[in-house]
Amino acid sequence: MSRTSRIQGLRDLPVEARRTLAAESAGLDAGRLAAFDPARGITLELADHLIENVVGVLGLPLGVATNFVVNGREVLVPMATEEASVVAAASNSAKLARVHGGFFASSTAPIMQAQVQIVGAADPEAGRIRLLEAREELIELADAQDPRLVEAGGGVRDLSVRVVPSRAGTYVVAHLQVDVRDAMGANAVNTMAEAVAQRAGAIAGGRTLLRILTNKADLRLARARAVFDAETLGGAEVVDDIVHAAALAEADPYRAATHNKGIMNGISAVVLATGNDTRAVEAGAHSHAVSPAGRYTSLSRFEKNGDGDVVGTLELPMPVGLVGGATKVHPVAQAAIALLGVTSAAELAEIIAAVGLAQNFGAVRALATEGIQRGHMSLHARNIASTAGATGDEVGAVVARLVADKKIHAEHAKRVLAELRAGK
Repeated sequence: MSRTSRIQGLRDLPVEARRTLAAESAGLDAGRLAAFDPARGITLELADHLIENVVGVLGLPLGVATNFVVNGREVLVPMATEEASVVAAASNSAKLARVHGGFFASSTAPIMQAQVQIVGAADPEAGRIRLLEAREELIELADAQDPRLVEAGGGVRDLSVRVVPSRAGTYVVAHLQVDVRDAMGANAVNTMAEAVAQRAGAIAGGRTLLRILTNKADLRLARARAVFDAETLGGAEVVDDIVHAAALAEADPYRAATHNKGIMNGISAVVLATGNDTRAVEAGAHSHAVSPAGRYTSLSRFEKNGDGDVVGTLELPMPVGLVGGATKVHPVAQAAIALLGVTSAAELAEIIAAVGLAQNFGAVRALATEGIQRGHMSLHARNIASTAGATGDEVGAVVARLVADKKIHAEHAKRVLAELRAGK
């Protein structure tokens, strides 16, 4: 069958059937997603090679978000998360975006930066200039540390130097700006920073201290935009309320924190599913949310266009890769990459940005209309039913009662389950 992200009734199928249908819809052999089976995923032996003092493996639900079209391509999106409603909200927003062609995404070159801190320079401003004069020498020294990266078209693109005053002194801080190609890039840029540190310190006339990448990856951005049809949303009043809700996140850091957390609900789930570094992506995102004036604000924007529709946009750092780390060795991450069908880190970054925008729109729309609890708690009821001991068909029956009674808590779930089993 041709590749498609529109899968009707996926939620109503058994897990094995969902996996098979997802593989077929992505143009894959069904066995390609076998790693999604907990019995076939990460082994204790592999886990023991990934981190220290391994005592076990933690499992998380891995879902598939449907309906995504990104830059004209149908995409099924793997999402690893424990939070109810995340996958459903992303899928529903993606369905709404299809009316106007789905999501359109772009990205900048994969530039990561490493910092070299120099302490105790007698003339820090002159030290900065001397380092810039030695730009070619330092770039050549750094590139020599990773000839394979250079051969692949990457390597150091520039050197910048800052003078940073602090309560403990004034530092000269050199930045290596490195094109890391399809890698996340931490190891590459850290190695380069180590290599140039001693020479940079000598040139600046001080002692080198820190030599490490920055997770403020503001030269490695991913962007996504989409149009959400006013008529499909329910009319002009709904559009205006969505814009008002988003405007509060722009103006108020208290609202912005929760607004951006909603974006990261989608982004972190895909980053985790593909074996990338969730902490690095989250650090970059939240640092990017600080405006030049020093105020924390929303990462996304929602506006009304000339046709009265909602236009959503999102821009944030996206340091993700396809080579190295868990992405290359974790079988579930490899299967997730296959499901996405991506061939470059840039394409992966763009899809992740689209998912973040979809997730954000779903949350803002819910808040501006029915309120977040209605949909969220309906899905949360499944967790409550399972916790109460419901199994198989009992789960659906208990959930239906909890939602109908508007009592979504454990004690009521236990009563409902007891009544169900007693035949009442």
